Order: sequence, then structure tokens, then C-alpha cells
Amino acid sequence: MRVVMFGFQTWGHRTLQALIDSEHEVVGVVTHPKSDGANERIWGDSVEDLAVEHGLPVIFRERPEDEELLDELRALDAEIFVAANWRTYIPESVFSLPPRGTLNIHDSLLPAYAGFSAMIWALINDEPEVGVTAHMMDATLDAGDIVLQRAFPVGPRDTSGDLVRKSMDVFGPITVDALALIAEGRRDFQKQDRAKASFFHKRAEEDLRIDWTWSAEELDRFVRAQSDPYPSAFCFHRGKRLEIVTAEVSAAVYGGTPGRIFYREGDGVAIVAGPEARRGRGKALLVKSVRTESGEVLSAEKYFKHMGGYLTSRP
Repeated sequence: MRVVMFGFQTWGHRTLQALIDSEHEVVGVVTHPKSDGANERIWGDSVEDLAVEHGLPVIFRERPEDEELLDELRALDAEIFVAANWRTYIPESVFSLPPRGTLNIHDSLLPAYAGFSAMIWALINDEPEVGVTAHMMDATLDAGDIVLQRAFPVGPRDTSGDLVRKSMDVFGPITVDALALIAEGRRDFQKQDRAKASFFHKRAEEDLRIDWTWSAEELDRFVRAQSDPYPSAFCFHRGKRLEIVTAEVSAAVYGGTPGRIFYREGDGVAIVAGPEARRGRGKALLVKSVRTESGEVLSAEKYFKHMGGYLTSRP
């Protein structure tokens, strides 16, 4: 089939490469202009560069809403569009333009975790597996009929970066396999159960703030979810911002007030945590390394010179 791809960053790059290597003909690429956004520095493989390398026409848009773009897309005479990490709304005038519609690739097992930052939210929420969905685009974001899904387990010490990398390996193959089904003339795709749908917002600064009333198990996942290459989870110590770089659940049970810097356990420092902390019914978060306001990364052993005092959610 003749394909136009809408895509950006490493997700789009992987998808475009798979399309170029497939039996389909890529007749054009629509991508966002480069910028200095923090997320673009993390996953920065260029869709534009790959398209130019293969002699493909490239169209730049932040929002694909203008009549000029529609004229350019009509001239490409594609049978289907593919969207992979397109970060703005694609209107119906665009996604319904090709005769076979638009296939969107989303990094969750829809209908759960539609929207943004799916891998981070899923890890925080202790999902046993995550995955990628190829679905037909409709007027509601991430709600169209499911063509294919691929799931993989969440490992016991996986970070969000680990999960994102695993999902990126799926983007290209699931796109090509879904297009094969569409090319066969299949239309009996799975309707999404909207009663099971969940829609998540983008992560922001407030979403990185540690709440010590969460259980140690929840905080362990939170630190792994908000870790390299993403901004780290943070709290405050003596009024100064302190990022928790690595941590795990303590071996022993510690009771007291959430946030108390309590005890050295192995090469970590136990911080009292959880809604039942005062009853001594839960483990602590065992902090292993931190990052100070100056950007210095230190082991917990070196940073916490004395026990006592508190880590707080706010200065």
C-alpha cells in the first residue's frame, strides 16, 4: 500500500524504518519541526533525517489543520496514513482522507492508559504487563477499533525507561503486521470497551513530588517510574530540593512518622513511609542514592551523615 507517515522522535523513527523496510511504499512523511524540548533531547532520533536519507518528501507541521496540508496530502495519493508519536490532534478532515483511514500506534494496551505518559503511569500503578496497540483513528483520542496488540511483562525492577525501550522495539513490527491485515481487506477489528477506558494527562513538575504517606512499595515504583532518562522524583531535606535517584523497599519493618530519616540498612537509609507507618505495619523506602540541588549524585551513606530529621514533600 501507499503510505504517508505522521511521526516524531524515536518512536516515529523506528516506525518509519520498519515501513521503509517493508513491502509498502512510503510516499511522504509529516513530522514536527525540531525544537529544544526536554523530551526531544531524550528520545531524539530524527524522522526528518531518516526520510531525507531515503529521498522521501517531508512536510513540517505542529498542527495538521490547514487546507494547504490537505492539498499536499491529496497529491501524495496515499491509501493509508500511519501515526506514530504524533503529539498534536489530527482532525477528521486529515485522518479520514485516505480510503483505508489512519492507523495509530499507541504505547499502551488500550482502552487502558489512553493519552500521555502511559508507561510511567502504568509502572506507578503496578500493572503486571504493558504493551502497544495499533488501532484505527477516530474522532476520540486513542479510542478507535483495535487492529493488533502486543503485550510484555513488567519486570520486578524495571524502570519507565526500560519499558519505553521495550515498547519502541514493538512499534515497527506491529505497524507492518497491522498493515498486512488491513491490506487483506480485514475490517472486523475489535471495538474498544469504553467502560474499561482510562485517559491520562501528561506528567508535569507536580507529578514528580514524593508523598511519604504512600507505602514503600508504591514509592519504590514511583522512584523507578520517575528515573533516568526522565526527571527524578523529589522531596525536600532541610528546605532544599532532594531528588531520589535509586531506592528499594527495606527488608525490615519501620514505624513512626512518614518521612523520618530513621536507620541505616545495608548501603541504604530507611525513610519511614506509608499510611500505617505509625502502627509499624509496613516497610520503609530504602534510599540508595540522591541528587542534590547542585546536581551532585551521592550515595545515601555519604549524603545522610546522621540519622534523624525528616524528608518532606514541600520546603
